[in-house]
Amino acid sequence: MRYKNSNIRKCLTTKTIAQCAAFFLFCLLPLKGVCQTGESTVNTLVEMGFENVGWTEDEKERVYVLQNSAYRLQGVGIGKAIDVIQKMGLPGEKPCRVVVLENNVPQISLYYNPVAEVDSVTVAERKDWQVSYDLGRSWKKIRKVAKVNSSLFKVDVVVYPRLMFQNYKLSRVYDIVLNASPAIEVSLWKGMKFTGQVIFPIVNDYGRRYEQIRPGFVTLSQTVRLPHRVFLTGTVGFFEDFRSGVDLKAKYIFKDEHFWLNARLGYTRKGYWENWSYYHGAKWTLNGYVGANYFWSRFNTQFSLKGERYLLEEYGMSAEMIRHFRYASIGFYVMKVFGKDDAANNGLNGGFTFQIALPPYKYKRKGYIPRVVGGDIGIRYNAGNEKQYGDWYRSNPDDNYLRDNSFNPYFIKSELLNF
Repeated sequence: MRYKNSNIRKCLTTKTIAQCAAFFLFCLLPLKGVCQTGESTVNTLVEMGFENVGWTEDEKERVYVLQNSAYRLQGVGIGKAIDVIQKMGLPGEKPCRVVVLENNVPQISLYYNPVAEVDSVTVAERKDWQVSYDLGRSWKKIRKVAKVNSSLFKVDVVVYPRLMFQNYKLSRVYDIVLNASPAIEVSLWKGMKFTGQVIFPIVNDYGRRYEQIRPGFVTLSQTVRLPHRVFLTGTVGFFEDFRSGVDLKAKYIFKDEHFWLNARLGYTRKGYWENWSYYHGAKWTLNGYVGANYFWSRFNTQFSLKGERYLLEEYGMSAEMIRHFRYASIGFYVMKVFGKDDAANNGLNGGFTFQIALPPYKYKRKGYIPRVVGGDIGIRYNAGNEKQYGDWYRSNPDDNYLRDNSFNPYFIKSELLNF
């Protein structure tokens, strides 16, 4: 009997030790799981093609940072990242924030705050995320975190077709120019991008200067984000339609993010390319605009009103209405040029505009090997047939409404809900 009792006592002791060890490990598992979940989420996002990915957390919230380099459309790419974070990267009962970058510059953040209900488990859905230009208090911490899969010095070859037409001649309905214009785009450091484009003419009815293979946009552009939702972009180089010079853009978003102001100032001169040599005049032109904007989130429609100084130093005003869709932006405009007696229709003009994102819409990069991606194509139709007044330029091939709207918080929110 003593022998049996001794064995029973040993078994109880062993069982108690095992139970205590199991309980201790069980208490540690949640802490270990949090760390693994954050790291594994970053690894999954990197495998999908996202760049500049990182994460951190404190006692108040978990924060991820990422740059969508895997999908052509920001709304689609951000939605895919949110799906991964919801599935494997949420921190339990703490809030979670996702900061989205472009060329390493923070644009917007998405914020999820779980609300626990009695006797129920909170399940995150896309509709639960708040989208805003507000980066939250944790941005100072996440900006110092080492990021995985850097975008620096990686090369994209972006294909930009270009179509222009005019109907000033009675001998034919339209003069047409159609170009294939691939551009090399490289991120050099935070906010800095080099763009080098070559234009290959396909159809040309505009004359000798348009028939040569020649440089297009060749620019360096630097973007910075300042406090209080202010964005600045400065660009120097060769711009659209043979212009060269310096261009500065500014954007301020109000606390009510339906409203924002934008301004632009350019100091440029006219020239032309001849056998890869650039010839230009001595006259520099100061041009610019100041605009007020409102975004009607119910229909993803943007309304703009601008006071402008155009390329021939004439002054005017314009009003625009642009409807933004997933793959395109389409709208109408009216404008009035002042003080030019020889302007068509007494300086009153208008027309329509559209910009379409071209496929493919999903990309995959292998290290630093250059990849070919789709650009977009657009037209601004001049219904008043004005030949010279009210003209403007673009400072980069992606300088258009479609790209400018790609990080609009209300547009991103609609993409999350409608995907």
